[in-house]
Amino acid sequence: MTHPADIAPRVPRPFVARALAHPSFLLGGAIALVVAAMALLSFVWTPHEAGAIEIARKLRPPSTEHWFGTDQFGRDVLSMIMRGAVTSMAVSFVAVGIGVGLGVPLGLLAAARRGVLGEAVMRANDFVFAFPALIIAIMLRDVFGPGAVNAMVAIGIFNVPVFARLAYGAALPLWTREFVMAARVAGKGGALITLEHILPNMLNLLIVQATVQLSLGILAEAALSYVGLGVQPPQPSWGRMLNEAQTLMALAPRLALIPGTAIVLTVLGLNLLGDGLRDLLDPRLARER
Repeated sequence: MTHPADIAPRVPRPFVARALAHPSFLLGGAIALVVAAMALLSFVWTPHEAGAIEIARKLRPPSTEHWFGTDQFGRDVLSMIMRGAVTSMAVSFVAVGIGVGLGVPLGLLAAARRGVLGEAVMRANDFVFAFPALIIAIMLRDVFGPGAVNAMVAIGIFNVPVFARLAYGAALPLWTREFVMAARVAGKGGALITLEHILPNMLNLLIVQATVQLSLGILAEAALSYVGLGVQPPQPSWGRMLNEAQTLMALAPRLALIPGTAIVLTVLGLNLLGDGLRDLLDPRLARER
């Protein structure tokens, strides 16, 4: 005999309860919080002045005075890692903001209008998507010179078609749903339907994708700085620290291992956070848990 509890619909547990039971979300969130806290702390305190050159202290091993040692210019590695976190997070957040701010409206417009206008918008996005962030950064450098702002713009432009495609693909089937038809019958226009009905129903996808793009932004910023197209001296950058350490691998491998580990852990944390958010924001998985 079937128990009544077996046929009753499962009520989703509260978001906080599910989040506390999700290992990927917890681990990713913890790593992301540590990196964010380190970046914020660097605004008010670092063990030493970040970027201060003291040749007399060059290549000192880790000690109580310099926890991660010093580099070939006598700079404190821990202080540079802390300030480098600010650079990486700032570039990544601004780049994702550019992608969301431009890509999502374009995708929503293409889904709402469709026809010639929609096809033109999506083909233009495909054209932009053909240019990697590195190529865009090279073009911007030739016009404006290298720098953090150009790195933000280059990565942001690359993010625009990513979010446009996501918004277009998520919004298109929503326009055929019953609640949208009811809104049309009620006399609502396309813009109002998009804001009140389409966008709220795809926010979970946008949040997850933004988290993933943040991790890719960290990698892109490190890559651009590594080849000299990103943040310029004396502002610390994890990518440039890797570039400067490549000639000292035999003498002081920690100079490459430490910023490399910072990049790997940050990207891993954001990816785990994105995976956790994807599960937690999926209503079907919420009912199953």
